[in-house]
Amino acid sequence: MIEHIVVFKVKDGLTDAQKADMLSAIRSLKDRVPGIVDLQVGENFSERAQGFTHALVVRFADRAALDGYLPHPAHQDVVQNHFLPYLDETKPRIVVDFEI
Repeated sequence: MIEHIVVFKVKDGLTDAQKADMLSAIRSLKDRVPGIVDLQVGENFSERAQGFTHALVVRFADRAALDGYLPHPAHQDVVQNHFLPYLDETKPRIVVDFEI
C-alpha cells in the first residue's frame, strides 16, 4: 500500500462555506477514484504547524493506483475547482508518498 500525504495552507479570509466546499470535494474522491483505500482530510489544530492549515492523507492499494489518481478526471476537477482557488500560493504545499 501507498500513503500519500499533502500538507497545505489555505488563503487567509476564506469563509467557512469555502473551506467546507474544499473539504467536501476532496472527500468525494474516495468514492470517485479507483484504488483509494482510505482518504482523510482536515483542518490542522497544532501550534507546531509552521503555518500549514490543512492536511490530506490518502491510502492507495498500490503505486499503480497512485499513478492513476494524479491524472484522473475527478482528481483534476477537484484540484482545479475546489483546491487551487483556495490555496495560499505563498506557502508551498508539501507532498510525501511512501510505501507502507
